[in-house]
Amino acid sequence: MIKFDIISIFPQIFDSYLKESLIKRAQKKGLLGVKVHNLRKWTADRHKTVDDRPFGGGLGMVMKVEPIYKAIKALKKKKSKVILFTPRGKKFNQKTAFRLSKTKNLIFICGRYEGVDERVAKHLVDEQISIGDYDLMGGELPAMVVIETISRLVPGVLGKPQLLKERITKGKGFIEYPQYTRPETFKKWKVPEILISGNHKKIAEWRKKRGRVIEK
Repeated sequence: MIKFDIISIFPQIFDSYLKESLIKRAQKKGLLGVKVHNLRKWTADRHKTVDDRPFGGGLGMVMKVEPIYKAIKALKKKKSKVILFTPRGKKFNQKTAFRLSKTKNLIFICGRYEGVDERVAKHLVDEQISIGDYDLMGGELPAMVVIETISRLVPGVLGKPQLLKERITKGKGFIEYPQYTRPETFKKWKVPEILISGNHKKIAEWRKKRGRVIEK
């Protein structure tokens, strides 16, 4: 089982995502464990302050190092891996997903505002990850993307093992090819004849030729 611990100041963002579809089923089966933690739990003042003005000036607020340090200290175990989501991080891809799927406990830090105190990145995390060359309002959406990408690699999450196996290449990459379903003809748009031929060898060749391989 993989356990995901998510640190966020907006934990309710995850409510509907974690309570629907395959992610919900995987948790019920004990294949995944997902827990969202409110960072404000690790603050000491009555206002539960998690941010402050940046040194050197500038607009916006920066998330403080102290509560994040306390949260990681409380959650981290011997084999945990701590990840910070940031636009400056390494681009997330299928290769990273395969590697992280072998980790027993992943702790995700979801930044907000103008960013996170750099001492978190330098001293407290194992990796920094970005899901694309753009800036978001926070790390909650990246956390969901990474959870879903990793979760579908966990045996049993997709249901039948064949569902995952048929999409994995020999090099452990992932192949995505065009898919069709009934009816065979819709508004003169026809399904390629090869897919209804019953010739599984030629179908496999067709899919390989037209598919896009996302390498591990």
